[in-house]
Parts: sequence; C-alpha cells; structure tokens
Amino acid sequence: MTDGPAAEITFRSDVTVELVKSSASDADVLFAARVSTRGEQSLEDVDGDTSRSAGLVNYLMRDRHGSPFEHTSFTFFVRAPIFMWREHMRHRVASYNEESGRYRELEPVFYVPGPERNLVQQGKPGAYEFVAGTPEQYAIVDAAVRASCTQAYAAYQEMLAAGVAREVARVVLPVTIYSSAYVTMNARALMNFLSLRTKREGSHFPSFPQREIEMVAEKYETEFERLMPITYAAFQSNGRVAP
Repeated sequence: MTDGPAAEITFRSDVTVELVKSSASDADVLFAARVSTRGEQSLEDVDGDTSRSAGLVNYLMRDRHGSPFEHTSFTFFVRAPIFMWREHMRHRVASYNEESGRYRELEPVFYVPGPERNLVQQGKPGAYEFVAGTPEQYAIVDAAVRASCTQAYAAYQEMLAAGVAREVARVVLPVTIYSSAYVTMNARALMNFLSLRTKREGSHFPSFPQREIEMVAEKYETEFERLMPITYAAFQSNGRVAP
C-alpha cells in the first residue's frame, strides 16, 4: 500500500550498464588453453610475449576452440526497459537476477524514444533498415508514450492504495517501464551476445538488433575490449563470430 503524494514520473531515453565485478583477462584464456600440453605448469606459462599470446588467441578464435574463453566472468548491473529484457533473456548463456514486481513497488521510470532513435522501418524482414522519422512522428510517439505511462502508473498506484497485491497491480504497467538486473556471463557467451546484438561492418553474419538492446551491447563491448584487448582484437579480426 502506498502513502503520501503521488510519485513523480521520470522519462528517459537511455540505458545504464555498470560492470560491478569481473574475473576476465587474456591470461585466463591462455592458461586454460595451454593445460592440454602443459598440465598444471600452464599456470606458470603465461608470459609477457604479446605476439605469441595473440597468435594463440587468434588460433583459438579462428578454429573455434571456444572452451578456454569460458574461464572468465563479467557481472553487469543493467537498468533498461522491460521490453529490452524480454530480448536479452532469450540468451540462455547468461545468469540473471532481476528486481521483482511482486516484492517491491516499481518506480515510475519509463523509456521514451529520443530524437536520435530511428522510427521508420524500410524493407522486409531479413533485409531492412530503420531511418529517422518526421518531426510529426516523433511528436506523436513522445506524447503517446508519456500519456499512456502516466495513466498506467496512476492505475497501478490506485490499486496499491486500495490494498491490491503488487503482483496483481503491476499487470497494468507497460513494457516500457524500467527494470534492473544483474547479468553474469563468460567471454564466450559475451561474444555470442555481441555478434547477435550489434550491427557492425565486417561481421561475417550481419545482425539487425533492436536499437535498445544494441545500446546495452555497446556498453558491454566497451568493458570487454578494455579487460581483454587481445581476445577482443581476435574477435574483431575473425568477423565477430563467437568461438
């Protein structure tokens, strides 16, 4: 049940991604790969020869020997609209813990497409692109989203104030409301995610992601490149295909 004045509704056009912890380096890939020939000595066999290390990582990537890349871990805290999460959670190669609308009152924070978000789809499935809308289309989208979310959240608050359980009251909320979750995955899984959820020149298999999930993927990619530069370079040079 809620008390006090009505909550102020917030509209945003972004997503937030924070790397909260990691155990991920190129060295993790190297010692895992070398155990096949060096046994326990592989832990001591990660040297500073960058060219030698890069050659091994590139070989693993090119020939798709993927298991050495699994000995890493990234944990992100992500805040994004629910419709993005429905796309994200189709990737069963990650672990998730999401905030619960059953156990807490959801905050009135909603996603509304910003002026940089293309609105119009051209072409057919598998061969389409999105282009900018007209000023009139942006105005319609902005006004409609704000009006719909404001009405929906008022209905949600009304039910909570009447003593209705949170898990029931939430049914009126739109998928543009923000939710937050921890996402944990290894480098192999992350590369699979990036290959499918970003559109990049040079990719062997072109992808056409929804912009909002691509925004999350771009932030993941920044951390991946920073923590594992040799692996990232091999991923890029081999057409962004997960091993």
